[in-house]
Amino acid sequence: MLPHTEPATDRGRPVDLRIVALLAAGGVALAYPFYLSLMFRSANWILDTHGRPSVSGFLVFWETGRAVLRGAAASAYDPRILHAAEVAAAGHEFTRHMSWQYPPLFFFVAAGLALLPYVPAFLFWIASTLAVYGLVVWRIAGSRLALVLACAAPAVFINAIGGQNGPLTAALIGTVLLNLEKRPVASGIALGLLTYRPQFGLLFPLVLAAGGYWRAFFAAAATAVLGILACWMAFGADALGAFLHFLPKASNALLVNGDNGFNNLQSVYGVARWLGMGATGGWIVQGSAILWTVVALVWLWRRNVPFEIKAAALATATLLATPYVYIYDFTTLTVTFAFLYRQRRFDSLEMAGIVAANLCVGAFLFFPTPIGLLAIAIVLGLMVRRVVQADKILPAASECNARPLPLAPLALG
Repeated sequence: MLPHTEPATDRGRPVDLRIVALLAAGGVALAYPFYLSLMFRSANWILDTHGRPSVSGFLVFWETGRAVLRGAAASAYDPRILHAAEVAAAGHEFTRHMSWQYPPLFFFVAAGLALLPYVPAFLFWIASTLAVYGLVVWRIAGSRLALVLACAAPAVFINAIGGQNGPLTAALIGTVLLNLEKRPVASGIALGLLTYRPQFGLLFPLVLAAGGYWRAFFAAAATAVLGILACWMAFGADALGAFLHFLPKASNALLVNGDNGFNNLQSVYGVARWLGMGATGGWIVQGSAILWTVVALVWLWRRNVPFEIKAAALATATLLATPYVYIYDFTTLTVTFAFLYRQRRFDSLEMAGIVAANLCVGAFLFFPTPIGLLAIAIVLGLMVRRVVQADKILPAASECNARPLPLAPLALG
């Protein structure tokens, strides 16, 4: 995913921006593990100074997995029981709200991680999800260099710090879109697995229906149903019931009371609440954003524009349409960039926009505010530009195809 243009230096020698971007991204990507190793040695990552697990998102996964292995999967949805287990593992009391907010389908992953000791489990989790994420981005972009740029995304570093699942979510979204046209069943299966983060799959049924992708639609529905049956057989009906009972409580705690802080919600709703609006006002603003997003997607997916632009728009819209999105989920923007590059190489303006969007994501580490919404706005601007360009190119191409062409240009082509 590198720019196409090659400006000249003062001496008249061309500067290959592909090489410049590759070197810069490679340096950033290599800096991440180096800095993480320094954090680990200073007891600021994975383990604290006492050799106990640091308070992080991965601690929730691991402790939930241990509960599943003990045959007490339903207890993960009891915040008091889970918090007590987290405090016991960390060795000290803390007030941070860290609940298990995932459907029972994610129990399979959590239980697998809990089979390992904490540090190996943490490292295996971030390495394996990063590998899958990088592979999907590489397949989408059709360039091995895209793997380097994908690993340099600030969201990757943010996920590695907390052991979060953003790369897995991005990989599933990318897999759905990558296979939608030629392998709809595989696409539907990936969409069914995405129900482990259901807020990111809300727009897909609408788009699949609007585009007539019925094989993918029914494959996704079948996968979701089979997933529920597998959870019922593996973890019992109590776990499913506990999840349904927990949902409204979690929504009230996180979206109404803001237990994790509205500054951490990277959504339209989060910005509204962070600026002082009440819950009703926040939902009105978020609802408007969802409505306009749906209208824009249906309009786009019914137009004669390249599929890559449609896929990029849908990947970005998954972040915009949900009120519950965190900065670590912004690995999905890399899927957007990969599809845009798949259509054609970036020009200088697009490269600048991509850098700006990634800087917004990285700035969250220093300014924990809903700055991720600005990154989404930048990316949407790039996609609107692509749509306008496609509208100009496609009619001209159709007109050319309607007229007989001379043989000389064809031979040169």
